[in-house]
Amino acid sequence: MTATNYLRYSTALLMAAALAACGGGNHQSAVVSSPAPAGAAFEQGEAAAIARARADSARRPYTEADVAFMTGMIGHHAQAIEMSRMAPTHGASATVQTLAERIINAQEDEIATMQRWLRDRLQPVPDGKPHGMKMMHDGMEHEMLMPGMLTDAQMKQLDESRGKEFDRLFLTYMIQHHRGALTMVNELFSSYGAGQDELVFKFASDVNVDQTTEIARMERMLFALAMEKYSP
Repeated sequence: MTATNYLRYSTALLMAAALAACGGGNHQSAVVSSPAPAGAAFEQGEAAAIARARADSARRPYTEADVAFMTGMIGHHAQAIEMSRMAPTHGASATVQTLAERIINAQEDEIATMQRWLRDRLQPVPDGKPHGMKMMHDGMEHEMLMPGMLTDAQMKQLDESRGKEFDRLFLTYMIQHHRGALTMVNELFSSYGAGQDELVFKFASDVNVDQTTEIARMERMLFALAMEKYSP
C-alpha cells in the first residue's frame, strides 16, 4: 500500500468511527428523553402513594379499629347520600334541599378519601354503597348495620313520604344517622392505639365537629317545622 492510499484509508476509518460515535450519542439521548408510558407513570404514582402510606404507618401505626372505622364509615356515608338524593324528587322544602346538597357534596368527597386511605394500605375497599359490617354468627355471615343507620323499613317509609312529611322524616332520620356517626367516632377513640394515624385522626375529628353542628341545625329546623302546625 502506498503512503497516499494508506493516508486515505486511515482518514476513512476515522470518519466512520466519528459517525458511529455521533449516532450512538443521538440514540442514547433519544432514549433518555423519551417519556415513560402512561401505564408506567400510573404504576409509579400508585407505588409512591403506597410508599408514603407505609412511611406514615411506620411513624403512627394504624390498627384494626382504624380499618374497621374507615370501612364502616364508607357504607354509613353512602346511606346518608342515598337519603339526601331523595330530597329533590320528594317535595322537600328549599332549606331541606340545601342541607341535602351539602351532605352529598361533603360525604362524596369523604368517601373518596376513605377509599384512598384503605387502598394505599392494601386493605379491601368498599364500593361506596350503603352497607353494614360483615359479622360471623353460628358459622354464618350476617350484615350488621352501623350505629344510626336506617333499617329497610325506615328507608321505605322515607321514600314513600312527600312534602312536609318528607321534611319531618328526613330531619328525624338524619339526626339519628348523624348521632350514629358520632358513636362510631367515640368507639374509635376509645379503642386502644386507634386514631393515631394522621389522616384517620383528622377525618374522625372533622366528622365529630361537622355532624355535631349539623345535628344542632337540623334540630332547629325540625322545631320550626313542628311550630308551623300551630301557627294561624
